[in-house]
Amino acid sequence: MAFKAQAPGAVSDINVTPLVDVMLVLLIVFMVITPMLQKGVSVDMARVNNPHPMKAAEQEDATLLAITRDGRIYLGPDVISLDKITVQVKDRVADKLDKTVYVKSDARAKYGDVVSVVDAVRAAGVDSLGLLTEKVQARNLAAAAAAAAAETP
Repeated sequence: MAFKAQAPGAVSDINVTPLVDVMLVLLIVFMVITPMLQKGVSVDMARVNNPHPMKAAEQEDATLLAITRDGRIYLGPDVISLDKITVQVKDRVADKLDKTVYVKSDARAKYGDVVSVVDAVRAAGVDSLGLLTEKVQARNLAAAAAAAAAETP
């Protein structure tokens, strides 16, 4: 009697190895791309309890100034000197209907630097000025309230 080879039975398990490979590649791509999506310069902004939401500051055409803790000033991603702010801001808002300029400052920046930038922006003739802040996280707020209660005699 001749031996007849039989095909193996159907495998009902899903092969997830290609799926895992694709997901890992996507994860790496998103981890690399996400920091590049931030607009302007990264600063550690002041934290407040009740910030006013300024959705227009996140738009592509928003005029955004940033002040770092070491006193450098950025207009968008570009470093700018204090004496050129008025001219540059005036040029950027000249053809816009909404002449709002947004300023975000590092929480540890010198107060005088921030005031100088605000004065230069006001000299450019902007309609309104937005000072960007971050909201205090709930656990930080509770810790601050507990610390304040502990200090009270």
